[in-house]
Amino acid sequence: MGCVMVNFKVKKALNNNVLIALTRDGEEVILIGRGIGFGRQQGDAIVNSTVEKLFVMKDQSEQEQYKKLLPHLDDETLKVIIEAVELIRARVAEPLNEHIHVGLTDHLLFAVNRIIRGMGIRNPFLLETKALYPFEYEVATEVTQLISRKLTISLPEGEIGFIALHIHSAMVDKDVHDVSRHSELLATLVRMIEASFAIELDKESLDYMRLVRHIRYTIERVVSGEKVDEPEKIADLLKLEYPMCYNLSYKLIKIMQQTLKKPVYDAEAVYLTMHLQRIQTKVK
Repeated sequence: MGCVMVNFKVKKALNNNVLIALTRDGEEVILIGRGIGFGRQQGDAIVNSTVEKLFVMKDQSEQEQYKKLLPHLDDETLKVIIEAVELIRARVAEPLNEHIHVGLTDHLLFAVNRIIRGMGIRNPFLLETKALYPFEYEVATEVTQLISRKLTISLPEGEIGFIALHIHSAMVDKDVHDVSRHSELLATLVRMIEASFAIELDKESLDYMRLVRHIRYTIERVVSGEKVDEPEKIADLLKLEYPMCYNLSYKLIKIMQQTLKKPVYDAEAVYLTMHLQRIQTKVK
């Protein structure tokens, strides 16, 4: 994936923007780029300078899925989606997993078709996604504006959240369903906190952002199995001084454990209690 500095021979142009090519070793790949397939004949060489501007899809199962999507896309829509991925690549420093082509193309095809038919999709985790992945959300906003402008449709705000998840998934090389599950888990935990304190958190506030960031890193530590040392003296003090916050944090951690199906260290409850206590103090 990315700037693979090798020559390719054209095997077959699938349309103006996508072609099947062979590497020097005879390996079949899909080359994706605006106008890459235009006027190409079998056996044509693709020179290095062009390859830098292309996406090279190597994974066989991804290739098959991508080929299945192509008949459902007109050239203009596909060109705009490729432009959107180019925008993402330009904004993101690290290499993107090639799955973004299948994942994002499939999602945008579905979204655009629904909007044309006057059917929107509600995104119940929009605010959580925005708080969890602010950079990806910012890039997704640009992508949404690009697509809306070029295809003269109006993508709703909820789409920014969905696209942000695809961007994050490609950046960290994780399945988009896992990424989406983390947003859902966060939404569940926030609802529990709000219900316990009988408040509605200001989703634009600094305290909310800090809480979300803390929960995000907790989830990532749990998934990777990273252990956190428990500061025993602080734990005893918090249990004594803030029993409501400590009990709530313990309940939240149990939900994390059940959802992620991984053990969560008790120390996480201590650090979460501190965040909850800060929020409770502000409410009072």
